[in-house]
Amino acid sequence: MNKKYLVITTGGTIASAATEKGLAPNMAADELIAFFQPGPEVELAVLDLMAKDSTNMQPEDWLLIAQSIQEQAEKYDGFIITHGTDTMAYTASALSYLLYGFNKPVVLTGSQIPLGMQYTDAESNLQDALLFINDTKLKGVFIVFNGLAMVGTRAVKTKTQSYDAFESINYPYVARMMHGKVNQLYQPEPETLPLQTGTLALDTNIFMLKAFPGMTVDIFDYLKTHAHGVIIESFGNGGLPFERRNLLPGIQSLTDAGIPVVITTQILEEGQDISLYEVGQRVVEAGGITAGDMNTEAIVAKLMWVLAYTDDIDEITKLLQTSVAHDMGFV
Repeated sequence: MNKKYLVITTGGTIASAATEKGLAPNMAADELIAFFQPGPEVELAVLDLMAKDSTNMQPEDWLLIAQSIQEQAEKYDGFIITHGTDTMAYTASALSYLLYGFNKPVVLTGSQIPLGMQYTDAESNLQDALLFINDTKLKGVFIVFNGLAMVGTRAVKTKTQSYDAFESINYPYVARMMHGKVNQLYQPEPETLPLQTGTLALDTNIFMLKAFPGMTVDIFDYLKTHAHGVIIESFGNGGLPFERRNLLPGIQSLTDAGIPVVITTQILEEGQDISLYEVGQRVVEAGGITAGDMNTEAIVAKLMWVLAYTDDIDEITKLLQTSVAHDMGFV
């Protein structure tokens, strides 16, 4: 029997062309799908969902993509999403949670240079996405880019122009596509479903801070009345200052108000060991929730997902520190 896949187009560089104000998406979905080269046992359909520069991608768009996949789930063996690169990792993470437990592959891809332009990487990325989805038995959400497949919650865009724009951070690449063949590099371990909400929902009322020397403590007064959850990108292994501009009372104040404060690190690789230093242990004592080796992109999406499910801070902490879609705990 032929395999059937749905290509969902959302815009991005891959579907862009030059305008007076720079590159902007304008390629029709039917035109984009013509660049695929499916084999005789593969059928492709296309859904023209949106045409956005991914800078404009919002959580409401994540929900629309997830809903579209759920609605078409019985008709297709898998889904390929063409997407802009700037927020692709956020979308991949969000879909990993919204579609957690989905028993079919969902692959996001895009390009650094638009289709139809000289030296474009779009055609190879499209073909690699199709090759990966058709030749592996992996389920879940993945990004395929520059010949590599990576778990959706572990992908991070690390380069603005080069073809190898994405890296799998703190987790192995799952496959490599080369010369029309797939070499599976890693088999993700099965996980136990931590929750089942039954609905697609996100609480977008979160705030993210990047710590820097001299950061004011006054920001916490604002957050206490305006945010349902806070993420802080700390220094190193999870430390935040407690001398002079002491941030710890602000964290404690939020925690006491039932507002979760997730502590991640500004360092891209190797995660955090928040108990290693006094500056980290004090953050935990103030109520900070360590995020281990999770990427910031995954933390943003996961916190929105968890807050839509519960407002109990103990349950929030438990879910945030439980591996979902292979988002933490590898290193």
